[in-house]
Amino acid sequence: MTHEILFAGFGGQGVLSMGMTLAYAGMLEGKEVSWMPSYGPEMRGGTANCIVIISDKNISSPIVSQFDAVIAMNQPSLDKFEKSVKPNGILMYDCSNVIIPHSRTDLTVVPVPLELEVMKLKNSKVKNMIMLGAFLSVCQVARVSSVMNALTHVLPERYHHLLDVNRKALEQGKRLVIEAATPLA
Repeated sequence: MTHEILFAGFGGQGVLSMGMTLAYAGMLEGKEVSWMPSYGPEMRGGTANCIVIISDKNISSPIVSQFDAVIAMNQPSLDKFEKSVKPNGILMYDCSNVIIPHSRTDLTVVPVPLELEVMKLKNSKVKNMIMLGAFLSVCQVARVSSVMNALTHVLPERYHHLLDVNRKALEQGKRLVIEAATPLA
């Protein structure tokens, strides 16, 4: 199966590293992967996005215009890429940073309250891992254990002391979506 995913947000939100980590996790699982970043000259604060393709078969091109899933970390990204999700695809967004919600009804839509969750973990730098964990609970494109293994390769060694908080963030993201889908008794 092939998964074509777009991660988008402002520079500094960890969009590129989120995509790179997922691509690396897919590679560790023996899948074919492609990671194609795109960002403006203002790395931090400007817009950034990346396309990740993970597949069981060869990937013919890393250039995609319609996605199985779009993960938007802010309003401009949601506005720009909502129309790029294939019908019956997945649209995830940080509902803490989105004022005008989605308009499509043919998607699985998952709003994720990232601001509240980073306050619980007391670390604002793990928003991307909370979102990635939430995504992995909706689309099992890679195992969390593979993502954690990938982080040891993607994160510079000077940040390896943050691996535990990143693991907690991934788990919290997964829990958020599971709890939101579970009806109260």
